[in-house]
Amino acid sequence: MSSAVSEPGDGSSLLDQVGPALSRLRRRASGGRGDLTRNLVLNVIADAAAEMTVGGIAIEMGVTQPVASRTIAACITDGLLRRAASQTDGRRTVLELTDVGEAERSRFACEQRETFEEITAAWDLAERTQFAQLLIRYSQDASDWSTGRRHRDKGR
Repeated sequence: MSSAVSEPGDGSSLLDQVGPALSRLRRRASGGRGDLTRNLVLNVIADAAAEMTVGGIAIEMGVTQPVASRTIAACITDGLLRRAASQTDGRRTVLELTDVGEAERSRFACEQRETFEEITAAWDLAERTQFAQLLIRYSQDASDWSTGRRHRDKGR
């Protein structure tokens, strides 16, 4: 795999570059700040194992509840989300994707695939496939790690 970064020795300098690299990916491989935030909200709700509230979105996004609330309000105004009564606790309000929200989520996924293919166009198919597999694995492991961390923090 060709790379602008090569690392002799134990690779710790290379690992120090992972966080900034992930940050650059988020900034540069999206349609813009609004698209990035909306895509994040739509995916958090779609990927949730249980009902999702504004507070849950705030936790998943790592923002305050007022920030999440403004983003969600914009998504509701745009017809991407709707508020509904919880099926487990009628006093709670949960968020659901609308058909328009599902379509927008699909559109984002198509754009992201096209971007991935453009960025990796000079890569061998094996490199592209391996990177995609490792990125998906990393994402799944990060999700599991985050869930475990939240459960540990609640026990304190």
